[in-house]
Amino acid sequence: MLTLFFAPLVTLSSGIITSVPLLFTLYILSGLGMAGIGMGVMHDAIHGSYSKNKKINTLLGYSFNLIGANSTIWRIQHNILHHTFTNIDHADDDLNSPFFLRFSPHAKHYWVHKYQHIYIWFFYGISTLSWITTKDFVRLKRFRDMGFLDKKHEYEKTLVSMAAWKLLYYSYALILPMIMLPFSWWVILLAFLSMHFVTGMLVSIVFQIAHIMPVTEFPLPNEKGIMKDDWYGHQFATTSNFSPNSKLLFWLIGGLNYQVEHHVLPDVCHVHYKDLTKIVSETALEYGMPYHVKKSIGHAIWDHTKMLRMLGKKDVLTPM
Repeated sequence: MLTLFFAPLVTLSSGIITSVPLLFTLYILSGLGMAGIGMGVMHDAIHGSYSKNKKINTLLGYSFNLIGANSTIWRIQHNILHHTFTNIDHADDDLNSPFFLRFSPHAKHYWVHKYQHIYIWFFYGISTLSWITTKDFVRLKRFRDMGFLDKKHEYEKTLVSMAAWKLLYYSYALILPMIMLPFSWWVILLAFLSMHFVTGMLVSIVFQIAHIMPVTEFPLPNEKGIMKDDWYGHQFATTSNFSPNSKLLFWLIGGLNYQVEHHVLPDVCHVHYKDLTKIVSETALEYGMPYHVKKSIGHAIWDHTKMLRMLGKKDVLTPM
């Protein structure tokens, strides 16, 4: 995945490319590698499941910084908030979105939401572009206000480090090709944006079809702050698998088509998910818990689209 990401960028920075179609092709290939690093390398490493060696996990976690994002922010947003409070409105950070997107039946409804199943794909496509420009900085401030990053000067150090990593990323992914290649700056910028559109679309779809589905639940705590299920039951109820038989997809997205296995066993490396699925599904059946799975990514995207349309209506009938 690192090779798939860096090799096209090294080729671009060499200045030997003279074809615009080849320019876009190399950037898009790099985008697939970027998605692969995010889902197949960094994801395991920051969960502590890539290796038994903590130093290796820490080192490979920095691969997320190399693609323009930030490992510290991801650890809070994903490991702590998403995995602990999956599909719980105002607690799962993956449900936080601009007012024109609605991912939970408990979120405030606006009239524009009835069209979100149409326009949302554009915003999925630009999601990683938002990530590497503004979103990390917004989350950094919000997480500090929530009580994270509370060590002495931790916020300031993270801010400076984040800015430095992003500057490095823009330098080799965009500025250097602009200097070396014989194309107008706007052509190279468009190719760079196409890379992020591919990455954003792939990453967004993978994570969204795992949780924002007609069959998944969006539970809330009772008046005492207690959830109706224990943590494991909650993960089964709020998560869905897709395309369990696709070896290519399994490789490309770091096994995240087995989201149920990942959510109930987040400390296990994704290479073991296929071997675990029979055990996990039979355990769910034994204890009367749901085990959601869609046979293909196409079916999952279709159901996700239906869910977005349902959420576009003010009154949503969905499992709670």
